[in-house]
Amino acid sequence: MKSTDAISAIRTLLGMEVKLATMKLENGTVLEAESFEKDYEVFIVTEDEKVALPVGEYTMEDGKMLIVTEEGIISEIKEVEEAPADAPAEEEVEAEVQYATKEELAEIKAMVEEIYAAIKKAEMSEEEPVQEELSATIEEEVLAETAAAQVEAQLSQEPAAAPLKHSPESNAQRQMFKLSPNRNLSTRDKVLQKISNL
Repeated sequence: MKSTDAISAIRTLLGMEVKLATMKLENGTVLEAESFEKDYEVFIVTEDEKVALPVGEYTMEDGKMLIVTEEGIISEIKEVEEAPADAPAEEEVEAEVQYATKEELAEIKAMVEEIYAAIKKAEMSEEEPVQEELSATIEEEVLAETAAAQVEAQLSQEPAAAPLKHSPESNAQRQMFKLSPNRNLSTRDKVLQKISNL
């Protein structure tokens, strides 16, 4: 035995160095723990670091089930129970599908036809008020056009008024309103006053 091996063996015995056990999951992930027993910490070994094993149930390569209820701590290790050979698999139970008979299909077809007829009947009854609304709208438009034509005819018979001309020379006086003559003028008021005096 080499001296380094002897020193590591002594450290292990004294508890200074902990030797970790490794196991693999069914998918090949390497796990490491001080001991694969209840309440021991368990880690996933990666190339860079160790990561605490997340909560869940994991199947080991040896067929045991590792259960973690608190992240990174083994809750339980148990043997996986296999289903007896007599019990049908879940897939086989789901495979039993019942198909509709001809009589059932005929009943469904009759129901669909009844529903279709009811929908058509409802659409026909809805179309009648729509047609009445359209005829009323058309009548209103015709009345509006005749009224517009009558007004246009009256306007064409009246003599036209003389066109208005703008006369800038008129001496119309602007009225100035003083709303509050005693108040102090703000900067805005002073600027507007100077602009209006220009």
